[in-house]
Amino acid sequence: MHPTLADDLSRFPELLQLARDVAARELAGLADRPVAAPGPAPGRAPLPEEGAGGRDALARFTERWAPGFSGSAGPRYLGFVTGGATPASVAGDWLTAAFDQNLSGAGGSWAAELERETVAWLRELFGLGEAHSGAFVTGATASNTVGLAIGREWLGERLGVDVSRAGAAALGPVDVLSGSPHSSVAKALSVLGIGRDRLRQVPLLPGDREAVDVAALESALAGLGGRPAIVVANAGTVNTVDFDDLRAIAELRQRYDFWLHVDAAFGGFAALSPAYAALVDGLDAADSVCVDLHKWLNVPYDAAVQFTRRRDLQVAVFHNASPYLGPPTGEPDFLHLTPENSRRLRALPAWFSLMAYGRAGHREIVERNVALARLMGEGIDAVAGLRLLAPVRLNVVCFTLADDPSQQRVDALARAVADSGEAYVTPTVYGGVPALRAAFSNWRTADADVRRVLDVLAAASG
Repeated sequence: MHPTLADDLSRFPELLQLARDVAARELAGLADRPVAAPGPAPGRAPLPEEGAGGRDALARFTERWAPGFSGSAGPRYLGFVTGGATPASVAGDWLTAAFDQNLSGAGGSWAAELERETVAWLRELFGLGEAHSGAFVTGATASNTVGLAIGREWLGERLGVDVSRAGAAALGPVDVLSGSPHSSVAKALSVLGIGRDRLRQVPLLPGDREAVDVAALESALAGLGGRPAIVVANAGTVNTVDFDDLRAIAELRQRYDFWLHVDAAFGGFAALSPAYAALVDGLDAADSVCVDLHKWLNVPYDAAVQFTRRRDLQVAVFHNASPYLGPPTGEPDFLHLTPENSRRLRALPAWFSLMAYGRAGHREIVERNVALARLMGEGIDAVAGLRLLAPVRLNVVCFTLADDPSQQRVDALARAVADSGEAYVTPTVYGGVPALRAAFSNWRTADADVRRVLDVLAAASG
């Protein structure tokens, strides 16, 4: 064994303690550290010929790189839809690395059964029935890709084509309909060989809405002349967290033939609260569902889950045929269900957080975040230089400058917020107007954080 590696092995508990001390120090100061990286990154160093050892590597990391890491796990990082990591989920993530289980197969480990238990808990959490099976993937993009890949195989079943063998070209042109699809849907269609241009956006409901007009969707389906299609419904749009009428869309299948995929990346968490669960009524009728866990479940990156009613088609797409792996019989190993063979035990942090805080703890996070988003919406209304662009429906606040909201001025406002070190928000365009959006999904965020963000916005927009 290399002497430096052997030395690290002999001092492994000490190295873990040092890493623990760094992590504890960073987390203790998270609420007060700059939310965005302060300035340019250091230049690249050459690859060392002789290693420095774990202790020195940790010291060099904390000195050279750690100061420029964002406070994205903290309470005022409101960009994208970025959750933090609950204490229990961090513990689970550390143990994920320590146990280093490869979830390619179940042989010799109980890890796959832990994932199945976690998936069952999540299925219950989101109000899905036992007809839905699931597996962990990296994020919403992977989850949408898996769901649409199964939908692509379903199209082949309808048309008498084995897509997993003949390829997507054997299908001919595919019709994919959606009202306000996330950008990852178009990316998935590109990866799957269906093509970005096959995504057809259906008219939305009038007013400040991002939800699909179900009558317009029915008209679009009727215009297909009986060809099977894929419909991507949205449970929580990016800009305004709007929800399609999932029940009404599902009922259209009585008259039209389509695969219903629901992108519920973060909106699916509305199911946790009795006050908002009606927004996802009908989710159980979906053929496939995407939910992102490193958003509102507040587990570390990366973690998402995908569900489907057609595991048989999922196996047809993703099974890995090799003598040393064995056929996908009975309860298939996860390598037969997702694009990956080798993968880490992403389920463990989620298992820890669900076991530690249960349904009630995660419901409290959701309901508190929604209340904070509404508090910020009220605060935006009170700032003379700002205006809301849409109602605060759940956990995202979409707003812009009250006067002359040009792209240049809105970008400047976003930079000013980031440069302050107090908060981080991300740009968007809503209704043709350049805007900013603040997404609340972090378990740490409190009323005082909203007031600090509003103070920065008021000063930067004045």
